[in-house]
Amino acid sequence: MKTHRQALGAWGENQAAEYLQERSYTILERNARTPYGELDLVASQPMPRIGDQPAGQVVVFIEVKTRRSQAYGLPEEAVTERKKAHLLAAAQAYLQAHPELEGDWRVDVVAVEHTSADQEPVITHFENVIT
Repeated sequence: MKTHRQALGAWGENQAAEYLQERSYTILERNARTPYGELDLVASQPMPRIGDQPAGQVVVFIEVKTRRSQAYGLPEEAVTERKKAHLLAAAQAYLQAHPELEGDWRVDVVAVEHTSADQEPVITHFENVIT
């Protein structure tokens, strides 16, 4: 049985996945486990065609942070430098385990705020949070 916190996290991941899919992302995997931790969402995003080069895909590793209030700060503030290091290591381990995913990749954060049941959640997408 899931705790309230786990249920909120799963709800936020579903909201983030829907948000990304509406923007042409393809969800490749959810809750991907690596030796360095879990990746909430692994997706691909189509790259625009440039000149004669064929359009490709960017692999995107997405950390989802969900909050019901701002009492403990904004959701994205929970992604600390330590968490970024874990995300980077997990992404690299995932890529090593999936050599078919060659090419460009990045790590994004999707923040989901759901302060009341009668309002739509506020979703903010931060691209390329690890530079």
